Amino acid sequence: MLRKEDSLKVREKNVNEISDKLRWREAKVAELQRILDSKDSVVKALKDNVTKALLGFNNNGLTIEQKNGKVYVSLEERLLFASGSTVVDPKGEEALKQLAVVLEKNTDINVLIEGHTDNVPIKGGAIKDNWDLSVLRATSVVRILTKNANVNPIRLTPAGRGEYSPIETANTAEARKKNRRIEVILTPKLDEIFQILE
Repeated sequence: MLRKEDSLKVREKNVNEISDKLRWREAKVAELQRILDSKDSVVKALKDNVTKALLGFNNNGLTIEQKNGKVYVSLEERLLFASGSTVVDPKGEEALKQLAVVLEKNTDINVLIEGHTDNVPIKGGAIKDNWDLSVLRATSVVRILTKNANVNPIRLTPAGRGEYSPIETANTAEARKKNRRIEVILTPKLDEIFQILE
């Protein structure tokens, strides 16, 4: 009889430990869900702020969309650069200044600036190839963002994708035009989530 009582106490203790662990996990899941919901509302507010700031440029080759927990600002070549150039045009510089103001106010956002090109080879000059052009264009954008607002450079990452991440794969002038762009990808920092997961 004593053995049965001991066995029952051990089982009861195990059940209590498992219940405590389940309650702890449920609390962690609820906390993660709260943070994810908060992140989604931050991303939506960020998209709205970027859209307002760049309102005057919408008909000039600019699109803004929210997907996968990020905000994507796509600026076509015609808004930013002359063909084959790495120097940002005045109209493009004005759009980037407006974007920089939003980035300055949202310090918990990491910013990836991707340069994209078409697949037509570069001929002559100091630029070696499309990959080189895409990196140099991304760097030009970073310089404008840091020059015109108090955006911490540690938050900015310029990258060149060259011709290797096209929007359109057709070998037409219209497809090539769409592929020549800068994408500014805004990502909220996920420090809170990683702390909970540890």
